[in-house]
Amino acid sequence: MRYFIEFAYKGTHYHGSQVQPNGVTVQQVLEDAFLTLLRQPVSLVFAGRTDAGVHARQMVAHFDLSACPPDVDRLNRLLPPDIAVQRIFAVPDDLHARFSAVSRTYEYHICTHKSPFAIDTCTYVPAALDYEAMNEAASHLLGTRDFASFCKVHTDVKTTICTVTEAEWRTDGEHAVFTITADRFLRNMVRAVVGTLFDVGRHKLSPQDFEAIILSQSRQRAGQSAPPEGLYLTAVRY
Repeated sequence: MRYFIEFAYKGTHYHGSQVQPNGVTVQQVLEDAFLTLLRQPVSLVFAGRTDAGVHARQMVAHFDLSACPPDVDRLNRLLPPDIAVQRIFAVPDDLHARFSAVSRTYEYHICTHKSPFAIDTCTYVPAALDYEAMNEAASHLLGTRDFASFCKVHTDVKTTICTVTEAEWRTDGEHAVFTITADRFLRNMVRAVVGTLFDVGRHKLSPQDFEAIILSQSRQRAGQSAPPEGLYLTAVRY
């Protein structure tokens, strides 16, 4: 049978979500816990990839298993404090964690005052930002567009076209959050978008410059990628 597993993690101490040879990843830790409980290997297929230092409030993966899945409480007791399984449930055999998803939502969190308690979970941006200009620029992200300007170079993808349905900054005192929802995201896309919006907020770019960067389809025209610690995957919808 096919099962979905929903889980959350703080990505600070991991080299990204998916297995790679040069460091500990969230997938590796989860699969090791499955192996300990089930005494057989389980291969998890994630809904998407997150970079080193990026967090997830809701990540989804699927796995196929002929036996009963592990108990969530027992699994959580085996896992480190920075990974928490929320639920495991059976799904139709043709439901795919990555390809069946219809949208994903990310949030990027920044704080304007330095706090030792937000070092790994929020990006400190001491300079004042023009959120009105940033939201005007972000409105150019909406719709179905080619986002090659915000895609990591040399990424093996068939298309850089995505459909964005939400892109907005909201502020609350010393804290600001950028929320973006799309049918799919390119590698490093959200961090590249946020880094370029920072340049708009600092008046290094205008909202019209931001639209021109999108139209250029050139990563060299866009700004630097924002740091990873402020980024969260918050929802995967099917």
